[in-house]
Amino acid sequence: MKIRHVIVAILFSGLLNIAHAENAVIEGMQEYMDFSGYEAGIIVPQQIDQTVFEAALFVDTRDAGQFEKETIPGAINIEWRQVLNQIDEIPEERMTILFCNTGSLSSQAVFALRVAGRTNVLVLQSGINGWRNDAAYKP
Repeated sequence: MKIRHVIVAILFSGLLNIAHAENAVIEGMQEYMDFSGYEAGIIVPQQIDQTVFEAALFVDTRDAGQFEKETIPGAINIEWRQVLNQIDEIPEERMTILFCNTGSLSSQAVFALRVAGRTNVLVLQSGINGWRNDAAYKP
C-alpha cells in the first residue's frame, strides 16, 4: 500500500512540473508577442542590396533535397524544425536571414529563435521565390 502512495506522489509531482514548464513556455511566447513590433523579424527581398547580402548569413530552412536543387548563394541548410537543435550554428552577432520557398516555414523558425532569445534573425518575406524575382542584389 505504501509503494502505491509513493508512486502516485511521484506521478503527481511530475505532472505539476510538466504543467509549470508548459506555462513558462506560454509566458515566454506571450512576452515576445507583447513587445514585438509588427514588422519585427522581417526583411523583404528589395532590402537585400550588396551590403546586406555580404553582411548576412542566409539559412535555407527547406529540406536537403530542395536546398541541393536551388538556394541563395552562400546559404547554409538547417531544416526549419531543427533550428533550435542547431542553434549553435546560427551566430548571435551576425544578421541571419532565414528563408524557405515562401516564408511560411522560415517564419516559424524565426519565431522559435526569437522566443529563445535571438534578436538577430530575420525571415525573408516571400522566401526564395521573392528573392529570385525581387532581390535588389544577386551575385
